[in-house]
Amino acid sequence: MAADASTAVEAGALLPIALRLLRADARLGAEIVVSGDVAEVRLGQALVVLVDVATLPRDPLGPYLAAVANGSAGIVLLGSPPVGLVEKLPPGATITVVENPATPESLYVDVYGALARVDLWQRAEEKGRQLNRSRYELNELVTIARALTQERDIDRLLTLILEKSRFITGADAGSIYVLEGNDPDDRRRTLRFKLSQNDSCKFESSEFTMPVSMRSISGAAVLTRKPISIADVYEIPSDAPYGFDRSFDEKVGYRTGSMICVPLINAEEEVIGVIQLINKKRQPERKLETLADFDEFVLPFDVRSEELLQTLASQAGIALENAMLYKEIQTIFEGFVRASVQAIEQRDPTTSGHSLRVSVFSCKLAEVVDRVDHGLYAEARFTKRDIKELEYASLLHDFGKIGVREQVLVKAKKLYPHELDAIRSRFDFVGKCAEVDVLARKLELVRMGSDGAALLRLDDELAHRRAELEEAWIVIRDSNEPTVLKQGEFGRIAELGAITYTDVSGAVKTLLSPEEVVALQVTRGSLSSGELDEIRSHVSHTYNFLRRIPWGKSFDRVPIIAGSHHERLNGTGYPNRLSAEEIPLQSKIMSIADIYDALTARDRPYKKAMPTEKALDILGFEVKDGHVDAELVRIFREAEVFRIAEKDSLSY
Repeated sequence: MAADASTAVEAGALLPIALRLLRADARLGAEIVVSGDVAEVRLGQALVVLVDVATLPRDPLGPYLAAVANGSAGIVLLGSPPVGLVEKLPPGATITVVENPATPESLYVDVYGALARVDLWQRAEEKGRQLNRSRYELNELVTIARALTQERDIDRLLTLILEKSRFITGADAGSIYVLEGNDPDDRRRTLRFKLSQNDSCKFESSEFTMPVSMRSISGAAVLTRKPISIADVYEIPSDAPYGFDRSFDEKVGYRTGSMICVPLINAEEEVIGVIQLINKKRQPERKLETLADFDEFVLPFDVRSEELLQTLASQAGIALENAMLYKEIQTIFEGFVRASVQAIEQRDPTTSGHSLRVSVFSCKLAEVVDRVDHGLYAEARFTKRDIKELEYASLLHDFGKIGVREQVLVKAKKLYPHELDAIRSRFDFVGKCAEVDVLARKLELVRMGSDGAALLRLDDELAHRRAELEEAWIVIRDSNEPTVLKQGEFGRIAELGAITYTDVSGAVKTLLSPEEVVALQVTRGSLSSGELDEIRSHVSHTYNFLRRIPWGKSFDRVPIIAGSHHERLNGTGYPNRLSAEEIPLQSKIMSIADIYDALTARDRPYKKAMPTEKALDILGFEVKDGHVDAELVRIFREAEVFRIAEKDSLSY
């Protein structure tokens, strides 16, 4: 009977019948809205569209096709669909066919089933979106964590932390603070404002400090050690312990709305800073330029934003702590290097400033070589780490002098001062002995009644002996100077070494000891061959000392670079007589800097500073002798590295 009745239903009348049955069925509890030839049936977030097949030629599904296509809405077709209709609908659409809505039970099952399928689809889609979002966020956090752990410069790290914090939360602006002070009581410490970022407003900012207290939102985050999220800082309750100062907004024309402050906590669970983010945006790329923009696009920071920010903050806190420790270690190490240089120079004040100048000359020459695009060193490149390695090696290249006797280091003349004093005393003694001898002989002549002529002859003899001693003393004094000795003076020094006298004990001794003769016969400089060997041993001492320092892989070549700066290209250098190919490029650079500074230094008491051009000429002779690298000397000269470096060395 019902089937007969349904066949008699007028075309297009199935929708009213279905609506009447659905509205009469309290079990569904759905919201039903009729719009023209279709009806929207909603249950929660699920939506199905009821449409009479007879009305389809009028295209009632047009506004719903997009929703049907993406699964956010389903279709309930009332009536028997013509052949090919279903195939024309979006693929994968939720489609239910009700040929004859005759009873509430069958219609309920069909419509409820369609709603359930749409709801299931929507939940699956939402789960998929959440999963994709979680994967994206996880990948971003991993990428951010990797970036944070690789950055060791504190300022760049803070910039990166703030930038990434704003990125994952969609914040328009933000600031970062670092906790300062060693007092365990946080309230006696201060927060230093380090930097700020703002996509919508440009302004000048500078560092400042403020006390850690509950009066500021950032201070409260430090003291409570918990995130503080505020939907609108202009509406902070009057009974809140903290408040917001609007003066910044009024000054720059900004409107701070939502805010979140998260403490940065290190591995020891200590708060070391605060991230403060402002104005989460509905559209992260949107700039906030008018009050209407703030009203329309600013949102409170949601729970997910807080979770992400806390995760990043935990990573950032450890990264910041590591960067601070790295800087502290670097500062300690720099201090050790500087103290070592000072220790060297205190032992050898005559070369004060030499190590620093060699370091500056060497680093500047390396930087110029790095920029060369032709010639022998066109492919040579120096990273910042390489330059720092060269700086350390240059500063410490003479540290081995700590193992050389101080009297040898500071020896300005061929004889040590006490040796020259001993010779002077010896000459005075010989002169007094001559005087005593002449006086004794005079006394004897007087007793014998000799005439005055004999006494005068003795006076002449004494004057002659005194003149001989004075002439000998002048030879010794002049020979003691670290200049090139004249050939004829070799024999004279040897003669003086053969002259004898009798000391107070009656022992016969020479006027000059064999050691003094050897010292005074040094042809160049002030050091004997043994003393030269002792001075040269400083390079081995330097290497042996530096290789005991745990430089790490970043600076592991410091010992060999510093220990090779006296090697020569022709293999005649020391201590290892390395060939040109075996000498590190940095050591070749340092050799040039070392020679140039030794020639031009103005702080050597035993010689005058050599003019630049003459020093460069001597470097040219060193090239001809096969001692130093010709191409490096050419670069050093043409780029006038010595003039560039002089400014930097004066600034230290």
